[in-house]
Amino acid sequence: MYELSRPDECSVGRAMDILGERWTLLILRECFYGVRRFSVMQRNLGIARNILSARLQLLVRTGILEKRRYQEEPERFEYKLTEKGLALYPAVVAIMRWGDEHLCQGDRPVVLRHTCGGAGDPVMVCWSCREELDPHDVTPEPADAPPLALAPIPA
Repeated sequence: MYELSRPDECSVGRAMDILGERWTLLILRECFYGVRRFSVMQRNLGIARNILSARLQLLVRTGILEKRRYQEEPERFEYKLTEKGLALYPAVVAIMRWGDEHLCQGDRPVVLRHTCGGAGDPVMVCWSCREELDPHDVTPEPADAPPLALAPIPA
């Protein structure tokens, strides 16, 4: 018989302490889509200001986002993914792909377009060039948008 680890000793439990609330993953999705400003996040998500502020503070406090001033008068900030935050990319994509496969009625709503022009697949490599996907090399776009460039499918 196995003894289950306690939540404070479990990486999944510790991660869920930070990431387990619905809005947190949606905020991270926005960050991976290139959104950095509070007002744009609030508009895109339809989230209350106080909830967005609290979630952003948690993500900054835990080192997932960095808060940077981009304007002094009036003072305004933007939020940028840190290396720790960028490391969450595979997890966010895996959740998105799971939702595409198990919850979508029809085609997936977003394609992750790699810089080579190919589409990323659930195993986190570029469909066209087979390179591992990196969030800096991927552009989210509507699934029905024409590809940037078509590359042959590797053998």
